[in-house]
Amino acid sequence: VQLVESGGGLVQTGGSLRLSCANSGYDFGDYAIGWFREAPMKGPEWISCIEPSSGTTRYASSVKGRFTTSIDYVKRVVYLQTDIVNPEDTASYYCGAAPWSYCVRGEYRYRGHGTQVTVSS
Repeated sequence: VQLVESGGGLVQTGGSLRLSCANSGYDFGDYAIGWFREAPMKGPEWISCIEPSSGTTRYASSVKGRFTTSIDYVKRVVYLQTDIVNPEDTASYYCGAAPWSYCVRGEYRYRGHGTQVTVSS
């Protein structure tokens, strides 16, 4: 199983962001795909999960309405995007794969190496 994040970088406050998580090495329907982030001096913060077989999504209350996760089934890529970032979104962003009940708890069987997002104020 391989998960590779991309799309991070330096973003201005108020700008948009789209992160990608490329998946390979397993049946795409076997696991839900989640996103979480880790900011300096803070623990992991779960953001979202999406179930590829049904398209079901769930979001953390702290980001609901501002972040959206989606899937490109042809490319096997899961996206996390927002139209408005703020400095508090500065963090390393990771995607992970796990059964749905584990994904929504932020517990992943597999995870990528992350992509850094820095939001300038």
